[in-house]
Amino acid sequence: MATLSIHFNPAVIASLASASNDDTIHITLTLGGGEPSSEATATVVPHGPLAALMQAGLLEAGTELTFHQRRANRSGRAVVTADGQLIVDGHSSTFPSPSKAAEAVTGNVINGWTLWQTREGVTLDKLRSRLDAQ
Repeated sequence: MATLSIHFNPAVIASLASASNDDTIHITLTLGGGEPSSEATATVVPHGPLAALMQAGLLEAGTELTFHQRRANRSGRAVVTADGQLIVDGHSSTFPSPSKAAEAVTGNVINGWTLWQTREGVTLDKLRSRLDAQ
């Protein structure tokens, strides 16, 4: 008897877990010629505060965002999901906005747009300014 193994990217799992009843998620299974590398993909449309950045190509699903606050001796790491949410290290649920994600790490109400940075050191606020300039 044949065995079917399906491996999902963690961002896909997070998207499925955070989907509401109004969301439509399309999953396409491609069967290869016995290759174990056959992948399942989900088509998800980003929504929420990060959606415009993603649709403009300024931010991609899977992008790692970080911050470090020296005075408070605090750091954070988050990953952007395909639907525009943020998965924050140490938290089981996704966050709909950069500020909510930052608040989950710092414990304080804080502007996540100016706090989170890409690997290149560009803040989300700077990306938003680039979008406005286009």
